[in-house]
Amino acid sequence: MILLVYEDREYLLAPGETLETDLGVLEVPEDVAPGDAVETHLGTEFTAQALRGPDLFAHFERTGAPMMPRDIGLVMGHTGVAGGDRVLDAGTGTGVLSAYLARAGAAVRTYETDPDFAEVARENMAVAGVEESVDVRTGDVTDALDELCAGDPFDLLTLDTSDAPSVVRRAPELLVPGGFVGTYVPFVEGTRDVVESARSAGLQEIETYETIQRTMDIDDRGTRPSTAGVGHTGYLVFARA
Repeated sequence: MILLVYEDREYLLAPGETLETDLGVLEVPEDVAPGDAVETHLGTEFTAQALRGPDLFAHFERTGAPMMPRDIGLVMGHTGVAGGDRVLDAGTGTGVLSAYLARAGAAVRTYETDPDFAEVARENMAVAGVEESVDVRTGDVTDALDELCAGDPFDLLTLDTSDAPSVVRRAPELLVPGGFVGTYVPFVEGTRDVVESARSAGLQEIETYETIQRTMDIDDRGTRPSTAGVGHTGYLVFARA
């Protein structure tokens, strides 16, 4: 897949695909490469761009509210996920986090309870080009915990699911020594439950953050925080085995 961009227009298309727009018919060459100019039949010139991480957030088919790039950045920064890591993820949803982790070189096994959501996530992994690195499984991770704990340990455990506390309690059995847990929680009450579970499991370096970000408006009148957009998204709890 490749992005075709013109001003504020952006289309995610496959080589050889044709798209009809009000700017003309856009035919994507089979050999299209990033940086190429692709004209519609009316002469509008689009520029081809390689698909990058933030583009996944914008172009994945959504089955709910995906994790925001700023939250994903904190997960990756605080856990140091790297090529060759094995990741156990639960609460796949749209699959943005799994795709980011896989594009960083990790092998991801992710669990999604809703079969329809899981199928969409598999399609999104194909769009991201990481379908070989992300194993999307349909089911509740808690049902597989005994099997997972008996298998090879993971380097990172990421959770965006209401039953996160019960999974965190098994983290020492799931992770390599020094492995990380990263949990996204939408509500304060759930955040406390995760922290208490991490403490009872004997995890170390437990840290909790509220993720708040403000967009700045810069124009001829001056500079100020934007009055639009979402500042708060959720809470992140990190811990280490």
